[in-house]
Amino acid sequence: MPELQGQCMCGAVTVTATPARDALGACHCDQCRRWTSSMLVTFQAEPGYAALGPVKTYTSSDWAERAFCSECGSALWYRITLPGEMHGHTQMAAGLFEDTGHPLTHELYIDKKPTGYAFAGERQQMTKAEVEAMFAPSEEGDSQ
Repeated sequence: MPELQGQCMCGAVTVTATPARDALGACHCDQCRRWTSSMLVTFQAEPGYAALGPVKTYTSSDWAERAFCSECGSALWYRITLPGEMHGHTQMAAGLFEDTGHPLTHELYIDKKPTGYAFAGERQQMTKAEVEAMFAPSEEGDSQ
């Protein structure tokens, strides 16, 4: 996939990232809705993405952090910090880039989505319980 160039709303942060797959996802969890005042639409970034400028991170849960521009507050990415297979997995905010051309293929926390909006078409939809089960420790103590 081609490398993408993007920026935050004020232009203070520039981002270079390569999508890991031809897919966008939308998250409707309480934190994403509070962070964006809607849902967070992202793509999975390949390792090696770069961001230059005033980036701040916020530890938003036991398993992840969120990055934003300290100047304008634009959402930049959501990264898994939990040790294990998904450590470092980064979901880049799609709005930083011109149209990626990727289809919306999945929605997370679908049972938390407000009734005031909906996407047209079919896609994979996962509930809060299904998403959180992906981060639950296995019997061996590692994340799944």
